[in-house]
Amino acid sequence: MLHVQRVVPSGLHSRLQCRRRTKEVHDLMFYFDPMYLVFAMPALVLALYAQWKVTSTYNRMSQVPSMIRLTGAEAARRLLDSNRLLTVNLEPTAGELTDHYDPSAKVLRLSPGVAQSTSIAALGIVAHEVGHAVQDATGYEMMRVRAALVPAANLGSTLGIWLFILGFALQITPLAWVGLFAFVAAFLFTVVTLPVELDASRRAMAMLTSNHLIASTEYGMAKSVLDAAALTYVAAVAQALSQLLYFGFMLMGGRRRD
Repeated sequence: MLHVQRVVPSGLHSRLQCRRRTKEVHDLMFYFDPMYLVFAMPALVLALYAQWKVTSTYNRMSQVPSMIRLTGAEAARRLLDSNRLLTVNLEPTAGELTDHYDPSAKVLRLSPGVAQSTSIAALGIVAHEVGHAVQDATGYEMMRVRAALVPAANLGSTLGIWLFILGFALQITPLAWVGLFAFVAAFLFTVVTLPVELDASRRAMAMLTSNHLIASTEYGMAKSVLDAAALTYVAAVAQALSQLLYFGFMLMGGRRRD
């Protein structure tokens, strides 16, 4: 039998390839891989539990007034002054549990629910944020490392994922690896963040005790707020790691496509 080879014009061939690759990208974006659950589910369960834990603990401890009866803002100012951070200002910020220390502006921002509250929860939260201010003032090394990772982490958590999806869908393996390695920066950021947050909590409890802002009977309650918050950072590491492992699994041939 005579074999006849079909010749496709180069322009049409290029368009057909483009359509095929576009379809592959679409299929990858909307295809649900059951193996993803194997990697993601444990971390997702941990994240949901951590979120529930921090919310429930905060809601409970925000109803317990501290014996010293200082508002969060008053306690923050006292702790800052005791650490000779007189130039660090307090500013309001909108929302709930949005309290944070801004190292670039040297400002500690407190949400209304914390700044105006005299609760155990408020004391724990402001002491934790003052802990970050002390880290900044003393040149805490891990905080510097985290700050240095911010640009790469932001890039990796956005552009890195898209590079991986495009590279994998279009079978451009080097591009997919570039996306994977870019995402590593986002993972490393979560890893470095964990000791920074744990250290801030350790400093917080020490400051609350040394400045006599909490009684011995209140120590465990204040610590429970910080421990619950720390669990969310553990969950963030687990989620980033599960995503990284799944991407690696796909690239190493875990999911084969026709």
